[in-house]
Amino acid sequence: MYTPRLKTKYREEVVPALMKQFNYSSVMQVPVIQKICINQGLGDAVADKRIVEHAIEEMSSIVGQRAVAAYSRKDISNFKLRKGMPIGARVTLRGDRMYEFFDRLLSVSLPRTRDFRGVKATGFDGRGNFTMGVKEQIIFPEIDIDKVKNINGMDITFVTTAQTDEEAKALLNEFGFPFAKK
Repeated sequence: MYTPRLKTKYREEVVPALMKQFNYSSVMQVPVIQKICINQGLGDAVADKRIVEHAIEEMSSIVGQRAVAAYSRKDISNFKLRKGMPIGARVTLRGDRMYEFFDRLLSVSLPRTRDFRGVKATGFDGRGNFTMGVKEQIIFPEIDIDKVKNINGMDITFVTTAQTDEEAKALLNEFGFPFAKK
């Protein structure tokens, strides 16, 4: 049976390294990545509904799982926004698909970013979760640049069981996450 490369790496390398680093008494104390949430806000979708449909198709091809539309929760007249209008796309990855996406992000997509010098480590929320932004969806090899109508960014959130930012950063470091050097 197939097991994603990073899932195997977690069991064989990351767990022992973190147990040694933080002096955990049990394997169950070692933080794990629970899910990866990908979100794309599309402000231009107020004028054109097809923008959301294209974003959903692109995001679905990137992650290998169907994305869904995100709808506005309230009316905002300054933005010509009505409650219930589609204004974004989102998807939540768990299990093997999560590890596959994380592997492709680390090994293929991030190195394709123009002038890539690492990801800033300022996206921690204080509870062990990390959010990073991607300015262009065309860094993913699944996207055909000729078919892209709009260049959109996206937010990628890594939700972990870590209690502190220090533990979460150590977890991502063990996976080989490219944090920028200060």
